[in-house]
Amino acid sequence: MQKLLYFHGFRSGPQSVKAQQLRAHLARRGRAGDLWCEQLPPAPDAAMALIEAVLLPALDAGTEVSLAGSSLGGYYALHLAEKYGLRAALINPAVVAPRSLADYIGEHTHMYTGEAFTFSEQDVAALRALDLPAITRPERYLVLLETGDEVLDWWQAVLKLRGANMVIHAGGDHSLRCFAEELPRLTDFLLPER
Repeated sequence: MQKLLYFHGFRSGPQSVKAQQLRAHLARRGRAGDLWCEQLPPAPDAAMALIEAVLLPALDAGTEVSLAGSSLGGYYALHLAEKYGLRAALINPAVVAPRSLADYIGEHTHMYTGEAFTFSEQDVAALRALDLPAITRPERYLVLLETGDEVLDWWQAVLKLRGANMVIHAGGDHSLRCFAEELPRLTDFLLPER
């Protein structure tokens, strides 16, 4: 049995365009039931607790789990892939999340639910605790980047994830405009047919 856990970015959710495109792509392949994509709490500790509450029982049951994450979700996926030895697709990942999200301390509104939340210094510290000095097995990663990312410096991902399977598209933006065309590559990498 296989399972793909997808993690959205900061202020985003399972209603995002990428999450919907991934869900539809897997449904067309008859694999809709292989996807877990839920709303993550804004606090990193709470998000990791929710993810691990799903991930650990799946691993204990012998399920082959792979991860995908966009932006902050890519940061979570990277941490968990290293911690549990899993394959992961990282989509314009926030590889320096403690530094890049430090600018977002304060009040925010979730872009899909409209709920207000506070992102605090404690949340940045929690992100710092998840940081990795380097990846151990780069072949476990597929990294999708666009050089036009206006939110994150795509070059940081290139430096942090040296040796990974990288696909870099010129232009684009933080949403990864090429995501729909990269879905077959992503799912072939994470959910290979057995």
